[in-house]
Amino acid sequence: MITIVRACLRDGRGGSPTAVVDESGSPTMTDADRSRVPGRVGASHAVFVRRASAGEPVGLRFFAAEGELPACGHATVAAVAFLAAQRPGAEQEFRLRVSGRTFVGRAVRAGDLIQAAFDPGPVVVRDATSAELGPVVDALGVAPGHLLSGACVASLGRARILVPVSTPDAVAGLGPRLDRLRAACDRLGLLGCYVYSAPTRSGGVVARMFAPSIGVPEDIANVNSTACLAARLSGSGIGRLSVDMGDVVGQPATITASARPGPTGPRILVGAAAVVAGR
Repeated sequence: MITIVRACLRDGRGGSPTAVVDESGSPTMTDADRSRVPGRVGASHAVFVRRASAGEPVGLRFFAAEGELPACGHATVAAVAFLAAQRPGAEQEFRLRVSGRTFVGRAVRAGDLIQAAFDPGPVVVRDATSAELGPVVDALGVAPGHLLSGACVASLGRARILVPVSTPDAVAGLGPRLDRLRAACDRLGLLGCYVYSAPTRSGGVVARMFAPSIGVPEDIANVNSTACLAARLSGSGIGRLSVDMGDVVGQPATITASARPGPTGPRILVGAAAVVAGR
């Protein structure tokens, strides 16, 4: 049984359709089978849920068309919403285990709408080099004069490059050459490229995520890259972000992220709304 969860809704609309498969007590699929699930249901990603004995965390595995991913933020949102929809209670918590890390996912339910939040884990951030930024920007088609300083490479399981541009219109107007972008990302060992507008004073951002290297030309919503952005901006006085994505592909999505100081770096909390759309 495949459940479709629309993750990262904006005002109850849009969101990223995500396949959720409960493998608890069912015959184990092969990884090749798991990689085929997103394409079969028209989703970019699938999350496979395995519930263990009482007191043990729920195991999550993530797959795109090109294979398994060590983490996926919007699929984690989908998994939390899927679990919350199966039992009563306005507020719920779930212990989750992903790639050897155990953490808590929280859900607040209001009718069919579920607000999910979790700590995605430590983010490793460094400045991007000119050798990394040059070929990526060339493939993105950033309009002259719109590229800002501050591009970085950030990792939550896999590295991706974050590229700032001046305005939301500059984000919307990108015309990426995906074959060239994939070649550049493959050569540099990057998951993909997250392009974002300069934040407003209130933390409003417009972003697009391109990940052709994992079979996702453009992601409707990318929670983990938004977490990476929150970590990157945490030292600049921007403690909370509201990031709009998906408009260019007709699926409006919104992700929130906040950062606060931690013992080894900023502690990030990401959240988004979701709804179980069907099976």
